[in-house]
Amino acid sequence: MSIDINLAGLQLKSPIILASGILGVSFSSMKRIIDAGAGAVTSKSIGPTPRKGYKNPSIIEIYPQTFMNAVGLGNPGIDDFISEIEEIKKERIALIVSVFGDKNETYLEVARKAIKGGADAIEINISCPHAEVSSIGIDRNLTYDIVSMLKKELTVPLFVKLNPNVTNIGEIALAAEKGGADGVVAINTLAALAIDVNTRRPILAHGSGGLSGKAIHPIAVKKVYDLYKILKIPIIGCGGIFEWNDAIEFILAGASAVQVGTALYQGPEIISEINKGMVRYLKDNEFKSINDIKGLAHEFKTQEVPDFD
Repeated sequence: MSIDINLAGLQLKSPIILASGILGVSFSSMKRIIDAGAGAVTSKSIGPTPRKGYKNPSIIEIYPQTFMNAVGLGNPGIDDFISEIEEIKKERIALIVSVFGDKNETYLEVARKAIKGGADAIEINISCPHAEVSSIGIDRNLTYDIVSMLKKELTVPLFVKLNPNVTNIGEIALAAEKGGADGVVAINTLAALAIDVNTRRPILAHGSGGLSGKAIHPIAVKKVYDLYKILKIPIIGCGGIFEWNDAIEFILAGASAVQVGTALYQGPEIISEINKGMVRYLKDNEFKSINDIKGLAHEFKTQEVPDFD
């Protein structure tokens, strides 16, 4: 039973990818994910210069396996991150570098440096719900402009991380596809707020944050399911994967690959368990490859509304 995939030209031994923002700022932390069996790793979002991010508390668990965070895109800056890229590339695994900037040209500058350092693909963060970059990912024209500009200049696959905090995620995804994106990541975290009733103030230092983990999983699956109906490019599902069946659910909905993030607070071994579970599922259901089940949920005909004549 095979779980290896080809994702926009990247050959991955597993459809499991480290999500951006989780353990993706240093070689040592990403190596733990690689050793656990990930097919690829995505770095934390990297900008043009070092950025401290928001003060603590920046992340809290508000329900079991559900977290809210407002880290504020803290990162070492692309120039200092190059050494980490070079170390990761020694592991012979696909490295996707997530980038952000204050304008389109800054995204391009950071992406070029990342590729020169050895990045195999670029993921653009235009959707973080508690940072300025979200303004791009809520507008189809701005999304098209940045994607089309980057595609003309870059030599590696380009993935676009989508913002779920919009009225119509489909039109944003279609704009990314039209601009030349090689795939989309669905979804980023959901805008959220938690207030301490005793202090009568938001718990996170920044105030609002992004919700991730188990609570958003059904929402993410719905977004992937809907996007699969309209897109021709690959979809990378992301949101609340804790077990193998969560990953399988995304692929049945139409995802070509999935990203795991929040669940890694339990340890990187979860990736190995998900891989084993997926192989077991394929064997039990007599499928030869993980690719054989992509989008199968769409073969189910939903119940039609009865006619009241």
